[in-house]
Amino acid sequence: MPLTAEQLLTAALDLPDADRLELIEALIVSVQPPDRPPFDDSWREVIRRRSAELNAGKVTSIPWAEVKRQAREALGD
Repeated sequence: MPLTAEQLLTAALDLPDADRLELIEALIVSVQPPDRPPFDDSWREVIRRRSAELNAGKVTSIPWAEVKRQAREALGD
């Protein structure tokens, strides 16, 4: 029986950081037009800046379960 998206996501979130990043890029590439790279320079800069902010403790991450809860609440689900 194939995994549901929720099961797949749960399994993916248990992967080491490097493997999660590889999976993210592979998924993005899978939906990008073949003539366009997944991350242009402007996105790379945003990623670098936000990663630095997170690593420096300037921002706090929100657990995925909380993000989903807030999104569902906002949608009235």
